[in-house]
Amino acid sequence: MEVKVYSTPSCPWCQAAKQFLKANNISFTDIDVSQDEKAAQEMILKSGQMGVPVIEVDKQIVIGFNKPLLEELLGLKKNETK
Repeated sequence: MEVKVYSTPSCPWCQAAKQFLKANNISFTDIDVSQDEKAAQEMILKSGQMGVPVIEVDKQIVIGFNKPLLEELLGLKKNETK
């Protein structure tokens, strides 16, 4: 599973997303779009967003720190009966 986090150092939601991934032992590539203009353009093309975080899980884009969606994509959700 490939996980990329497009982020900036000053973004509190980026920090929360990265802490969540670390807490769940998910390895990821942290891409600082404030320092890498090419990566920033790549993020905008993939997501249509200029804001961070943008998280990519196996080619699926998650806008912002959407914990329920991340849990689902990463297979962390507990099996719940509906």
